[in-house]
Amino acid sequence: MKNILILFLLGFSLQGSAQIKNATLQASGLTCAMCSKAVYKALSGVSFVDKVSADIEGSSYDLTFKPGAKINLDALSKAVVDAGFSVSKLKVTTEFNNTKIQNDAHVSLNDQSFHFLNVTPQTLSGTKTVTVVDRNFVSAKDYKKFSKLTSLKCYESGTMEGQRIYHVTL
Repeated sequence: MKNILILFLLGFSLQGSAQIKNATLQASGLTCAMCSKAVYKALSGVSFVDKVSADIEGSSYDLTFKPGAKINLDALSKAVVDAGFSVSKLKVTTEFNNTKIQNDAHVSLNDQSFHFLNVTPQTLSGTKTVTVVDRNFVSAKDYKKFSKLTSLKCYESGTMEGQRIYHVTL
């Protein structure tokens, strides 16, 4: 009860239903085909990743997830970092089911919390793509830009009340 009250006081907490289907990850720091292959192998080794398709010229990777698997976006970033590179962009395609969102508000979706930034109030249904704008998923310049769009401290820490909060925008 205390957690619900705190979330309500700090920003609206909304509930919804969504299923993460796939993602497109762009890596930075790649200079050759061997770099691309290292990231490809790292992402392929993540337990919930079913398939990886690489676009070497764009340094991007299309990821398909195993059906019913619990998705951990931080594990994707860690795999890229462990391969010696960084994530410059992560777009996640999600199936929403009448999920109400609004700017600077948290939404709980299938055991994960998302904090929407720079959005208009709306109800999401169907397939939508959100961009993760956390520290390990965007450039330092973009991180600073998005940090100005919220007064909630969870953007700096990535957590609230011990729970991981992913910051996203449409």
